[in-house]
Amino acid sequence: MKVFLNANPKPTIAGLLTEFFGEAQSWREIDDRLEPLVELIRLIRPLKIKNVQKVDLQEIILFLKENYSCRKQFFIYLKEILKDKKFNKILSDAAILQDVDFIFEVKKRIFAKFLPYQPQKDTLEYILNQVFYLANDGIWINKIPLNQLVELYDLLRFKSIYNSTEPNSVLSELLVAMHLITQRISGRAMETEVIKMVPEFDDLESPFSAFEKELFLIEERIRSSDRHYISSDDLSYAQLMVLHKQCVEFVDKAFHNSSKYGISLRVNQNLLKIRQQLERLKFLISLLTVDSPKDKKNNGIILALRLIKFNCYKNNVRKFIGESTQLISYEITQHTAKTGEQYITESRKEYYKMFKAALGGGLIVGILCVIKVLLSKVETSFFGHAFLYSMNYAFGFITIYLLSFTLATKQPAMTASALIKALEEGVLKKGKDAEKYKAFAILFARVFRSQFIAFVGNVIMAFPVSLLGIWLIDHFMHYNIAATKWESLLIDLSPIHSLAIFHAAIAGVFLFLSGIISGSVANRDKHNQVYFRITEHPFLKRNFGKTKTVKFAKLYEKRWAGIISNFWFGLFMGSTASVGLFLGLNLDIRHITFASGNLALALYGANYEVSDIMLFWGVLGIGIIGLVNFMVSFSLSMGLAFRSRAISLYELRFVTFSIWNHFKSSPISFFFPTEKKAKSVVVENYLHVEDSKNS
Repeated sequence: MKVFLNANPKPTIAGLLTEFFGEAQSWREIDDRLEPLVELIRLIRPLKIKNVQKVDLQEIILFLKENYSCRKQFFIYLKEILKDKKFNKILSDAAILQDVDFIFEVKKRIFAKFLPYQPQKDTLEYILNQVFYLANDGIWINKIPLNQLVELYDLLRFKSIYNSTEPNSVLSELLVAMHLITQRISGRAMETEVIKMVPEFDDLESPFSAFEKELFLIEERIRSSDRHYISSDDLSYAQLMVLHKQCVEFVDKAFHNSSKYGISLRVNQNLLKIRQQLERLKFLISLLTVDSPKDKKNNGIILALRLIKFNCYKNNVRKFIGESTQLISYEITQHTAKTGEQYITESRKEYYKMFKAALGGGLIVGILCVIKVLLSKVETSFFGHAFLYSMNYAFGFITIYLLSFTLATKQPAMTASALIKALEEGVLKKGKDAEKYKAFAILFARVFRSQFIAFVGNVIMAFPVSLLGIWLIDHFMHYNIAATKWESLLIDLSPIHSLAIFHAAIAGVFLFLSGIISGSVANRDKHNQVYFRITEHPFLKRNFGKTKTVKFAKLYEKRWAGIISNFWFGLFMGSTASVGLFLGLNLDIRHITFASGNLALALYGANYEVSDIMLFWGVLGIGIIGLVNFMVSFSLSMGLAFRSRAISLYELRFVTFSIWNHFKSSPISFFFPTEKKAKSVVVENYLHVEDSKNS
């Protein structure tokens, strides 16, 4: 009880203001002049910002109204700590990309999260770093009612930002920041890689240079006039905004042209930085316009709030990664969507054609299973086995791809993007919501049955081919290659006796990554004009002729991204187990088609003397492995496609309900083609959009 009574009472805003700015005026005696402001903001700052609708300053306002001496001292204190503080770097740099090197920028921001950069003490940035040091301070500060801020502004007798353009004054810092940004934009927009994205502007005057000249004239007027501002109906202001719009159109056109020319991460970062700087300039220009006396006051308050917000968001990693990767991921998923269209069967003819292609894929995988067991007999290091397994997988997958066979699990990453592309382009958005989601469910059913028949084809072919392979080796060489491995091969398939589900999920991630690699390579080659470079290569044209050179270029354009994707997929699949052994972790991969082949090898290795329970778990494990392969790869690809197209994940709720309702009404359509028509309205619309785009 004594401890409870002796505990320090909870500090209040009135108590804090009295302590520092009352008769004792203790703020003058403390070493750290920022301490009173830091403590005041700590008391105002809400504990749970998400649940707060409004941050009320009425307690401070009432106290300052009733205590003139405290208000006067508080005013003197704020004036002293804010006097001549530079802040142009916050306006020109904070929350704007500082480096077009993506990795460097990410590392810098992450490092700054743990050990923030501290500017010189004569800058406003230093004060903001000390006072508003939490990343979410920029959120709650904007929940303060404007009328309360205006009242506080009047009580503390803040001066208008338009009073002076002397060095270090508020308006001077604002103009300096604008000058810095415009010069940076002009230089960056003239870089060769950026101009290449917008050939439409080749014969036109750069809007950035014209904008910079016009802004300079307005700046001169503001500095030399008595008013130090312009009105929104000023002709120069109207002209400046027209030029600003042209600059924005330049950037938008460059981003839009990425579908034609591809785009590199560096160019993407350059364009993103220009866009951010243009947005910042638009805000700063708005502060130069005053149409009524209250605008002077409001602009000063808005500037203060934005300075806090910009400074809080300058090291935001999530937003940076999201903005930087959205367009790149969009271009990648555009490629995978185009590839995925061929995996969506509609008619019975296409359905059985997919089955035949899957049988071919199963044939190759069955051979790969036998080869892998043989390679496991080689005495070498972890790295040696990783290399041998990786090459086995890689060249096998490339063979499947070049022969136009199908590996079922490669499809989900592609078809997911195709589904989202259809949803995004409005093919399914015609009519009422219920109709569009129903149409989407029909398309999804076609995707699912395409995956199903591909799984069936792979599995039923891989099993006998592996069995035939191991029998032939035993028959001619009198050596059962799985005699010592059959037990581990069988246990690895069981979802309860091993980590088969986890290992299947790892394979699903690799399937997703291989789709990303395919789209990335295709986008990179498009941006670097590889097809055009090959067709016009003087050595190739002279030695092989123009016709053969064009054929080679077309073959490269059509196949190279897929070859690289399959090579890396093989590398991932083949090296995972060895990396796990090296690190002492239970890492491995489980793939449905290989699982089918391994079951055959295990049965032969055990001379078919396998317990019923282990055989049951082995067969069930194949189905579970396939399901996990599909779910992980498909969900990751769906998530990326949704994010790249800025489609809200909330749409998934309606899509899921629609798919479930369609399954209840027509479950057979998820496994076999049931439509009477070869092509539905949905697909016809989809193809119509694609044809119109290509033309």
